[in-house]
Amino acid sequence: MAVDRLLTVSQVAELLGTTVRFPRRLIEERRITFVKVGRHVRIPEAAVHAFVQEHTVAPVPAARSRLRIVA
Repeated sequence: MAVDRLLTVSQVAELLGTTVRFPRRLIEERRITFVKVGRHVRIPEAAVHAFVQEHTVAPVPAARSRLRIVA
């Protein structure tokens, strides 16, 4: 069984490009998988990638131009 790399809150914040408050809030609201190691909290790297994948918004195809030529 391969063990996923466990990241600190600071590492997750750096990976996501946010402050540490954001991953802490995700943990508090139980919106991301985390592991308690004694009194420390670690987040599996796969959980971070899954979170990003789940919250990725696809672009909307460009709409036709709404400009009409009036003769």
